[in-house]
Amino acid sequence: MSPRTSRPTASRSNAEDQRANIVAKAVAAFARAGYHATPVAEVAKAAGVSPAYVFSLFAGKVGLFAATVDRCYEQVADTLVAGGEAAGPFAKPDEVLAAMTAAYVELIRDRDLIMLQVHAQSACDVPEIRAAVHRGVARVVRAVSTVSRADSAAVQQFLAYGQLCHLIVQADLGAVDEDWAHVVSDGISHHPG
Repeated sequence: MSPRTSRPTASRSNAEDQRANIVAKAVAAFARAGYHATPVAEVAKAAGVSPAYVFSLFAGKVGLFAATVDRCYEQVADTLVAGGEAAGPFAKPDEVLAAMTAAYVELIRDRDLIMLQVHAQSACDVPEIRAAVHRGVARVVRAVSTVSRADSAAVQQFLAYGQLCHLIVQADLGAVDEDWAHVVSDGISHHPG
């Protein structure tokens, strides 16, 4: 194979590596300020590339944000699958869901992932972002359903518990010593950020 014919593959591989690097840096940038307030230049600087290069790899800022949301939900689904599979092949659905919960609690020690999900949900008025959230939630639901073998009601409860955990972590409700906060957070174990 001549260098000329192997070059497009190398360029494509490099572009794919750069896309992954940019998306990884975008998680923290978008987590801080959200879709609307984060300039592409900030993400580009964090990734060590030019804004023009970012635009050459993504369909504008919305394409970059959607790719970042996709990666976030992929990471969540992968973590839940790994946690569920660690429960063992003979674990009951509720035991698998408990193992998934423990894995997710560990994952969300990185508060950027929670914040990115919150910002994505708040920007669902943008069709491309709404579609990314739909893809992400679908991926998570399918992963949890398949690995846990739990019924739909149990999966829904698992997801609702996860959203409650987000609220507790983001609002630091575990540190509030008032009756109303205890109603929300008592009995829910999580690691402080």
